[in-house]
Amino acid sequence: MSREETYQIHYIVALIAEFAKQFHLNQRQAYNYLKRFKGIDYLMSFYDILHTQSFEDAIHDISIICERDGGTLKYQIQTRWRN
Repeated sequence: MSREETYQIHYIVALIAEFAKQFHLNQRQAYNYLKRFKGIDYLMSFYDILHTQSFEDAIHDISIICERDGGTLKYQIQTRWRN
């Protein structure tokens, strides 16, 4: 396995974990959801671009892809501004 493939696998595993946290799922549920609604395919196809973004932005993008393919989880943008 090449170094780039190893990085890609580590990134995808980490992103699945963050996706699970965002949507209050366990990691298996998150993986199954992403697999079913084409999120994993998107991750694999666009890894070169996605890994340069924050996890928050990548999760937002993937949630949109999954929604387009029938997924029902809605990403809630969290504001970071506090008074």
